[in-house]
Amino acid sequence: MTNIYRCEIELHDNLYYATREIGRLYETEAILHNYSLCYALGFVDSKKYKTTVDEENSYTYFCAEQIPKYKQHLTFLNQQRIYVTPARSLYHTSVLNTWKYANNNYHVEMEKTQKNIPSFGRNKEIAPESKFECFIISNNSLRKDSASHIWQWKLPKFIRLGKWMSKAEISIQEIHTPQMKNGDFTYIYPLNPLDVMFTNELISYDVVNMPPVSLIKNVTMKGDYYQISLDENSKQLINIPVNMNYRFE
Repeated sequence: MTNIYRCEIELHDNLYYATREIGRLYETEAILHNYSLCYALGFVDSKKYKTTVDEENSYTYFCAEQIPKYKQHLTFLNQQRIYVTPARSLYHTSVLNTWKYANNNYHVEMEKTQKNIPSFGRNKEIAPESKFECFIISNNSLRKDSASHIWQWKLPKFIRLGKWMSKAEISIQEIHTPQMKNGDFTYIYPLNPLDVMFTNELISYDVVNMPPVSLIKNVTMKGDYYQISLDENSKQLINIPVNMNYRFE
């Protein structure tokens, strides 16, 4: 049985990651990549979700090397039929943070840091209270077995995002009775093109350039899709592609 959940993410701290680098300006796009959400939500290398990876690729706080292993990590989510879509902004504001050394007496010679982390310059970050929205599709229920908990979901109530490990709060809404349909449809949310292009025919879309894989949005495509409504009184219907899987080549 396919379970679909709407996940809303509210920032409690400034969110930063380098989507674009323009000189010494490092800009954060108001979209959360689905790769990062898989890690933040705790789906990767988890006994709870049966996605534990091989020891040499183990995802731990102290990693042997700072090289992402998306293929080795996310392939196990495919086996458990867990998929997270990229998150779009429901509401956001940006703030600009600047670093500079105004006096040569206090000049600091900084070592080269990790990729995508600036040593000096300006960061355009997403401000607290900004909200994002994504969908989680899973064959297994994400509800806890015991109903006595205040937080009824297996997912964490608070997560960390971005280069600064910014705190964010999530809320979950279970979508009931999704309808399966086939034909031409439009999906306005961001998508990872690698995950849908082999199971659906892409007709038109807008590209969002961001690492590690550029996303697409306002997508018109042809294929199987779920049609859902966020509540009983809502007239707006949302179409979500079927058979999305993490692909890397």
